[in-house]
Amino acid sequence: MQRNGILAAGSYIVDHVKMIDAWPPQDALATIVSKESSNGGGPYNLSKDIARFFPNGAPFPLAAAGLVGDDADGRWILADCQQHHIDTTQLNTTDQAPTSYTDVMTVQADGRRTFFHQRGANALFSEQNLDLEKSTARIFYLGYLLLLDTLDQVTPEGTRASALLADARSQGFLTVVDLVSAEGGNFIDIVSPSLPHIDVLLTNEFEASRLSGIDLHQDFSAKNALAAAHAILDMGVQQRVIIHAPLGAAAVDRELGDFTAGSVSMPDDAIRGAVGAGDAFAAGIAYGLHENLSIEESLTTASCIAASCLLHPTPSGGILPLDDCLALGEQWGFRDF
Repeated sequence: MQRNGILAAGSYIVDHVKMIDAWPPQDALATIVSKESSNGGGPYNLSKDIARFFPNGAPFPLAAAGLVGDDADGRWILADCQQHHIDTTQLNTTDQAPTSYTDVMTVQADGRRTFFHQRGANALFSEQNLDLEKSTARIFYLGYLLLLDTLDQVTPEGTRASALLADARSQGFLTVVDLVSAEGGNFIDIVSPSLPHIDVLLTNEFEASRLSGIDLHQDFSAKNALAAAHAILDMGVQQRVIIHAPLGAAAVDRELGDFTAGSVSMPDDAIRGAVGAGDAFAAGIAYGLHENLSIEESLTTASCIAASCLLHPTPSGGILPLDDCLALGEQWGFRDF
């Protein structure tokens, strides 16, 4: 089979982004300066971002697989995907739960954000809600482990997500997985069984720290990030581990070795919000994988797309055509990393 395109499965969310004047201490009050609703969730953001790279149509098919509620938010997601030429054949509707949503509180001064999430229909999404055999996509992207309650269920063989990923690899998909920075829970028990069935794993510094045992919060240096990526690769990831943070990104490939790249050195006054920046970075990586870009070029491209995301408080509102994203790196340069 000649595979082409990306099938993005998992979390489909409506983000209710609220810009606030400051983050308050508990029991205190903050002022909501503005609010806007938008797409949310790794697969939704990634697909929409790639669609926005190419205003005249993406060079390969984009398809969604997930579960939304039979409600206004669910219908909004379906219409938005269709408007961006994302195939919704496997984006199903349920009357058993509302569409998942997140209240995103974004501090006006620095773009830092905090998430309050209603799991909704995403908690019911499982391998029974999609048919991999009907897809001819090249990449199967799954996000986010730790927010998909049914797929996160631990089984005697691993988890339901690990079984789904094993099935996808056996059918010839390149599997790409993203995590979420969720507090609490049995993080290792949920994530570890899936690692041997993941070709490319994307994490931020928070998730990488929990997986590897190497603290990247205090010192996100290239040395530490690469050490954490190696530790995670040794846990079973098939091809590549990529760790990203505001300062830069580190990638370890089982065959090609170690790579690092600094983030775009954006001026603070250009940043309008950081919601979706990690997913924008993931969109750049997925595009690079699909188009066979070198790791160096993929990391640079992903960094520029993440910078574009920062231009708007919503996950995809700032995403520019691809050439314009790349121009941001030329305009502002890159941080040392």
